[in-house]
Amino acid sequence: MESNQPFFSVIVPTYRRPDQLKECLCVLAEMDYPYDRFEVIIVDDGGGVSIEPAIACVKEKGITISVVAQKNAGPATARNTGAVQAKGEFLAFTDDDCQPATDWLQKLASRFVVIDDHLIGGPSNTLQNNLYSRASQLITDAVYSYYNNSSRPHFFASNNMAIRTKLFTHIGGFDTTFPLAASEDREFCDRWLRHGYEMTYAPEVVVVHAHQLTFLSYCRQHFNYGRGAYHLHQLKAQNGHDPIKFDISFYLNLFEYPFRTESLWKALQFEFLIFVQQTCKTCGFFWGKFFQKS
Repeated sequence: MESNQPFFSVIVPTYRRPDQLKECLCVLAEMDYPYDRFEVIIVDDGGGVSIEPAIACVKEKGITISVVAQKNAGPATARNTGAVQAKGEFLAFTDDDCQPATDWLQKLASRFVVIDDHLIGGPSNTLQNNLYSRASQLITDAVYSYYNNSSRPHFFASNNMAIRTKLFTHIGGFDTTFPLAASEDREFCDRWLRHGYEMTYAPEVVVVHAHQLTFLSYCRQHFNYGRGAYHLHQLKAQNGHDPIKFDISFYLNLFEYPFRTESLWKALQFEFLIFVQQTCKTCGFFWGKFFQKS
């Protein structure tokens, strides 16, 4: 590979998931990309758990790795903390329970050679043997199919996005008023577009989201997404931006999507779980409205 390949800072926030983090880092240690052209920055979000054993496989490869600790403040703050430490021309974000494909950085580099001022996002595939993880992923797929099927994408999840460092800094990074992993990426993408910048969806830039869910953790995840959605709604109102509107076509797409991608029996199971997801998200939204501090 050419020595003039773009230099990446891979930023991974982590909170009390040392085993998942180890799997993530061991995959990063096998990147099909020059080891002197990327660094890994782990931001320990006040988890109070040793992550030293998790970083051994990266150190053994001679890849530059930094561990930054902060008081627990959520992934938005953690990503910004990592970005401050970054030496890379580009930032590549993923999560501690994700495993990027070995060509992840190479595929990103190929995109940035052509469009270095775009926000690049790719898909995250999930565990196929976990019904609740698969349902949560299917919902994300439906969102991507709705918002990113045009020439102007509108949303990327923060577990698989990359951006030029100076542009990330220019628009102010992630909004640190989001304490949860919920809607901070929606707000970031909205603000990116309001600044007049472009987004490019890159289906070849893949990560695997290895997040094991139970029924209860599935409900809790989407309840928290509802809390994040309420906070986003409040921010838009405070800043005089267009409010979040009820979009019937989005919901029709969401409930139709399983029947376009799954067998009938699986689609019916996912329909039920989408109904549960929407109920939990609505409850989280109203919990935010009545109980969440502004």
